[in-house]
Amino acid sequence: MIRTRVKMLLVIGPTAVGKSSLLNRALSEFKSLRDVITYTTRDPRPGEQNELHYHFVSADKFKELEAQGFFLETATVHGRSYGTPRDQVEKASEQGLTVIMDVDVQGAKKLMALYPEAVSVFIEPPDLDSLRHRFRKRGIIDEADLERRLQSAQLELSQAKDFKHVLVNDDFDSTYESFRKIVEQLINSQ
Repeated sequence: MIRTRVKMLLVIGPTAVGKSSLLNRALSEFKSLRDVITYTTRDPRPGEQNELHYHFVSADKFKELEAQGFFLETATVHGRSYGTPRDQVEKASEQGLTVIMDVDVQGAKKLMALYPEAVSVFIEPPDLDSLRHRFRKRGIIDEADLERRLQSAQLELSQAKDFKHVLVNDDFDSTYESFRKIVEQLINSQ
């Protein structure tokens, strides 16, 4: 089977670093972007809607989909399963759209192996204290959970060098301008 080239932008970084905000702003600005809605076994956070933010499924349903080859890649993050649906990527590519997705380090590396032409952007916090503050703003106040997430973030941050672009999200507007240039360049590439 000959695979056609897929224009793909992977947005990677620790939880609460601002990936979704960057992605959503780009989606509102560039109509040729298509967000891939990931499947997950985690519970929705307040305000999240099924099939808009994620496809929230049971662990059994996730395993069933995985056994059917439904996912391009899967990963376990914070004890929950996440998977990138193959059909959404293929459909967007067939329509000539640029695929954009918020994905963890594990998933990004798997997707980069499948799609070596994918453009990867790692988003870093200015420092761990600001990330700790962002976690607390999200309602993560259990100290053990907070420490686990910060350790996970440090592991992810140590892998930033594995990705094409690294942006520090210390000022959202200036970070978005840098991100926007990367998006624009990918969309306009042949």
